[in-house]
Amino acid sequence: MTTDNQSTQVNEYEREPVPPKAHLGAGKFWGMYAGEHAAGTEFMIGPLFLLAGVSLQNVFFGLLLGNLMAVLSWRFVCAPIATQARFTLYHHLEKIAGKWLVLLYNLANGLLFCFLAGAMITVSATAVGIPFDITMPTVDDFYPNSAMFVFIVLAVGLVIAIVASLGYDTVAKFANIASPWMVLVFLACGIVAYKQLGATSWAELNSIWSESIVFALHKFEWRTRGLAY
Repeated sequence: MTTDNQSTQVNEYEREPVPPKAHLGAGKFWGMYAGEHAAGTEFMIGPLFLLAGVSLQNVFFGLLLGNLMAVLSWRFVCAPIATQARFTLYHHLEKIAGKWLVLLYNLANGLLFCFLAGAMITVSATAVGIPFDITMPTVDDFYPNSAMFVFIVLAVGLVIAIVASLGYDTVAKFANIASPWMVLVFLACGIVAYKQLGATSWAELNSIWSESIVFALHKFEWRTRGLAY
């Protein structure tokens, strides 16, 4: 699709080096980087760690180690491929290992991101549902318990899909707008949650976490036996 003066077709250079005219500046990089990693993943998986009985110290250690490994992988794996070859990671992998390995990788990666994206869209939808006092599913719910919440999830997913379909440049612009205040939002949520728990020290916070693990494990045991808790 084209206009009179300019092509509006999105070219992501999937199978050719990115030309110098398409190189983007540091601002777009930091916007994409922050948008990729300043996400609410911990909001989603945090309760699962608690349900699995992971200690509070191990949660913090795991987050620090995982984020360090993510930064190092970007620096020593992704960045050299991007800056030297100017190929996408997928095309570079295809040149090294062949199309069939890339096909299997894409299938596994696609399946993984279907679940991850669905979970993250659901988490994002709660940010819309809370201010409007919409009934939302809890940890104990297997299915959605509100038609309006389902609508919000679909609407949020549609916005994300449209932004993604418009290409890297649009995603980077969107990230530059959204990312800076995302960090402040997560920090504010942590401070509010800490205050709601009534903890005044690390020892008290650790005690509350440990008690919650015991409660969650007992509740899970009762549910597996088909008993009401």
